[in-house]
Amino acid sequence: MQIRRARPEDAEQACDVIRRSIVELCQADHGNDPSILEKWLANKTPDNVRAWIISTDNHFFVAADGETILGAAAVKPSGEIVLNYVSPAARFRGVSKALLQQLEATALELGNTSCVLTSTATAREFYLAAGYVETGTPTTGFATAVSCRMAKPLAAPRRAAPLDS
Repeated sequence: MQIRRARPEDAEQACDVIRRSIVELCQADHGNDPSILEKWLANKTPDNVRAWIISTDNHFFVAADGETILGAAAVKPSGEIVLNYVSPAARFRGVSKALLQQLEATALELGNTSCVLTSTATAREFYLAAGYVETGTPTTGFATAVSCRMAKPLAAPRRAAPLDS
């Protein structure tokens, strides 16, 4: 598996991963309610995903195994993680964790001291295990009744101590 910056030609496959992840893995959040799914999926189109990939307001990454996209994730320059979805076929293979590490590293490189996100109920335990803490109810974006706002401070990479001459 390789984590790399998304390219415009990844949009269709990345969109499919995002949509399938929501429909198949996030049932605790949407309860198979058609109205919730319709709202959640409304902006998850190949054209929108392509626009998110090329936007300077996002740092969009994919996890790929050869030509197959296993996951899609994005972070804003402010350090807000806005996407982290995995293909149902790749769940529990470390894809989301690898993408999250890339998002956090990118946020740190951009000068952020923390990352924030809105977690689904499905992903809540994943983010808690990754060091995120709940900070309250969501204030923006799509939210189900069980989503929560979370944050994590980012630590700068440790530098090796200088060697004595």
